This record gives sequence, C-alpha cells and structure tokens, in this order.
Amino acid sequence: MTLEELRKRIDVLDRQLVELLNDRARAARLVGHLKAATSLPVYEPEREKIVYANVRAANQGPLPDIELTHIYERIIDVMRALQRNELASERKAQGQDQEGRAAGAPLPQQQRTVAGDPGSPPETGKSK
Repeated sequence: MTLEELRKRIDVLDRQLVELLNDRARAARLVGHLKAATSLPVYEPEREKIVYANVRAANQGPLPDIELTHIYERIIDVMRALQRNELASERKAQGQDQEGRAAGAPLPQQQRTVAGDPGSPPETGKSK
C-alpha cells in the first residue's frame, strides 16, 4: 500500500472510532441517569477494573496492554465527567445542588469542604 492509501485507511478508522466513542458516550449518559435514579455513585472503581480487564482480554495487539489501559483510563475519565455534567444539569433544572439537596440549602457542618478536597475520587480513572 502507498502512504496515501494508508492515510485514507486511517481516516476511515478515525471516523469509525468517533462514531463508536459517541455511542459509548450515549450509553454512559444513560448509565448516569440510572445511577442517579438508584442513588449509585458516578465513580465506581470496581466497575472500572472490570472494564480494564475486559479490554486487556480482548487485546490481540499490536498495542501493548498497558498502553490500551492508558487509553481506556482517559476514555473512562471523560465518560465519568460527562455523567457528572449531565447529572448536575438535571439537578439544576430540578432546583437541586450537586448532592441532590434543594438549591441554597445549607450544607451539614461535616460536608463543608474546599475545592481540591483530598477525599474526592481521582479524575484519572486510576485509584490511589
């Protein structure tokens, strides 16, 4: 194959990846809605471990498992942020804050925190 033919093939694959990533994002948003309806957290490290294991099991190369895992860490991070943004928009529309309390309601004393709270889950998809 020529360089031009290979580049055209890559362009086709990129368009397919974009379509698949957007399909995954739509599914992640639906998962976010279900999590909200059942009071489940957006961040579920055990589920993420399962996704990484599934990806590694399906991998037949040439990408090394660790590199594929890094790609999926970023994908999951973006999907988790999408879920959080979607849920925050829903709560705002319903007149609630991010924790589901009525907007403007005072926080309980133990929940008053500052940005960058070390108790927050990482946004990298990696657990500490």
